[in-house]
Amino acid sequence: MAKKEVTVEQKLRALFDLQLIDSRVDEIRNVRGELPLEVEDLEDEVAGLNKRLEKLNEDLETIDESIKSKKNLIEEAKVLIKKYGEQQKNVRNNREFNSLSKEVEFQELEIELSEKHIKEFKAQIIQKNEIIDQTKDRLKERNAHLAHKKGELDAILAETEKEEQALLAKSANFENDIEERLVKAYKRIRNNVKNGLAVVPIERGASGGSFFTIPPQVQMEIASRKKIITDEHSGRILVDEELAQEEREKMQAMFAKL
Repeated sequence: MAKKEVTVEQKLRALFDLQLIDSRVDEIRNVRGELPLEVEDLEDEVAGLNKRLEKLNEDLETIDESIKSKKNLIEEAKVLIKKYGEQQKNVRNNREFNSLSKEVEFQELEIELSEKHIKEFKAQIIQKNEIIDQTKDRLKERNAHLAHKKGELDAILAETEKEEQALLAKSANFENDIEERLVKAYKRIRNNVKNGLAVVPIERGASGGSFFTIPPQVQMEIASRKKIITDEHSGRILVDEELAQEEREKMQAMFAKL
């Protein structure tokens, strides 16, 4: 739908009102500061610690299975040693006896090696359990810190979220009342300046937030509100101080009702 025809002054007022709304949203978000990122980082860390605990417990299960396997091997070797011992009683010659002796010796080595492995596995279990205890302690501390930070964030959100959503809706409505090219220019300027101020008033003969003086002739043009003028140094859209004050008072009244 085509935008209704409006005067330059109306455009300037609408742009400055949009700036005041967006600046108020910026203030609200600045109050939250780094808290959302802190909470997100803590959630990632907690998830990582839980994953680590899961992996460590899986490792313990694998080690337990390996110990069981070695114990079964030992029992099987003992059975074979007993079997070969019985067979040695009925051998017909030294060759058969020596062959069985080698089988017994091999099974004894299997037992020795399995017992060595079991000892190593048990040492691994002790080490893993120490790491699990440390990880659990870290997880407990991180969870407590996360709960605290979430509490802080929730409290701030409870105070500001309703106002922020109302302001964002107002911002969208104001954008709809401004021609698209001006909205695009406004957003481009806003994204290019540190403090997000795309529309600023003349203050003591200079562009708001700048030390660069505006020539008197240009100041007069700005005050006439006949065309949209930008600061040659920062690219910001300029409005006169009187218009700015009028719009501030109007918008403050609107903010108070949100």
